[in-house]
Amino acid sequence: MKKIIDYRKLLGVTEAAELQELKSVYRNLMKMWHPDKFTESAEARLDAEEKSKTIIEAYHFLVSIAPETRVKLLADYTLTTTTSGLVDFEYKSQVLKIYFADDTVYEYFDVPRAAYMKLVNAESPGRFARRHIFNTYVYRILSKQEITV
Repeated sequence: MKKIIDYRKLLGVTEAAELQELKSVYRNLMKMWHPDKFTESAEARLDAEEKSKTIIEAYHFLVSIAPETRVKLLADYTLTTTTSGLVDFEYKSQVLKIYFADDTVYEYFDVPRAAYMKLVNAESPGRFARRHIFNTYVYRILSKQEITV
């Protein structure tokens, strides 16, 4: 997905980057682009604010899809995908959002349109998702009040 590639490029990390490396790169970039360092002009400060917001967004996104994060949350993910029914789903730009009955929302990346169409037309969308979506695509949790990363 373009978003993942762009964020990795922005932070200068590879696909194999672990959480500790992400954290280190993030801290160094934030030191470099912190708006308080740009006092010479308002324009430079605004540019630094925008850059730092983008860095923060990229860091949080990459942490949310990191293998270590997914391993940490695997038990909750498995419980949700095996016991909670699908309430709704939406698809946009190869990103599939699935809403579960337990108020959890997951995003799946690089889902082909053909897979989405099969999900829509499946006799049992939950069964189709369990077989072809849940353990196939990179995902991240979007919301659930009880789970914190």
